[in-house]
Amino acid sequence: MTTHFITDTAVLTGRSLRHISRSPDTVITTALMPIAFLLLFVFVLGGAIRSGTGRYVDYLVPGILLITIASGIAYTAYRLFLDLQSGIVERFRSMPIARSAVLWAHVLTSVAANGISLALVVGVALLIGFRPSADVGEWLAAAGVLLLYTLALTWLAVIAGLTAKSVDGASAFSYPLILLPFISSAFVPTDTMPVPVRIFAEVQPVTPIANALRALLNDHQVGSDIRVALAWCLALLVVAAAVATTAYRRRTA
Repeated sequence: MTTHFITDTAVLTGRSLRHISRSPDTVITTALMPIAFLLLFVFVLGGAIRSGTGRYVDYLVPGILLITIASGIAYTAYRLFLDLQSGIVERFRSMPIARSAVLWAHVLTSVAANGISLALVVGVALLIGFRPSADVGEWLAAAGVLLLYTLALTWLAVIAGLTAKSVDGASAFSYPLILLPFISSAFVPTDTMPVPVRIFAEVQPVTPIANALRALLNDHQVGSDIRVALAWCLALLVVAAAVATTAYRRRTA
């Protein structure tokens, strides 16, 4: 049964990846907005922002990476919605394939596409002066946090793709996720914010995740941020995956 699921998921993931390879503009478009934010804040607004010690670009990049993921998962909801509307999911269900393979194929495709977008953003950041001091272990830890965050948001995107009534609705859910880093420590330290805004910024998930990534990439003391970040990512992942699986069963019943 496990082998059957893995084989079916691999085949359907290959199908989704081929669709992306035929339209690479999807990945490029996903990376363009975060890159635009990166350039805007570094070269236009960064000179007026005090982020503490170090260069602002080193402070900024972790938040830009989180925006990149939030931007990219909109396409997961979009692709899943189109598959449901076109009837291809019903056709798959008429075949002897694992039922959950359809969802996992979209999830793994999202991870791959977001990985490419993140690599593009990091490449541009390095060109404009981003100089992380992380060692191999810290890079792997940062990659693990980004992977968990990608999986958590991707399962949220699956819920949107399953429940949306239109193409616009399938992708519009990502807008609050893109805006959330702006009310966090992603761009400025939270102690510069008014008290009500600071309280929200410090309790929402993006702040500890951005702080943990920043500490890992800049070889700083991570502290409790990494534990809080992992707790948020895992909690979102488990809840979103459970809700998405239930919604999929109801949609395809």
